[in-house]
Amino acid sequence: MANNIGAFFKSEPDRELAIKGVEQHIRNFWEPRMRTAIIEYVQKGGTELMDIVSEAVLHIAK
Repeated sequence: MANNIGAFFKSEPDRELAIKGVEQHIRNFWEPRMRTAIIEYVQKGGTELMDIVSEAVLHIAK
């Protein structure tokens, strides 16, 4: 699901805006357990996510 969100925002020419778009979508529409799970996945080195999704998740983790 996260990569589908990333694919939507990937068309944004400004990379930082794309990352912020993914981040905002996850913050607004994912319930806390889902956010916690994806943060843990990225922090443990998960490699199945698009780059902009991983970066967005790291922003959320801060």
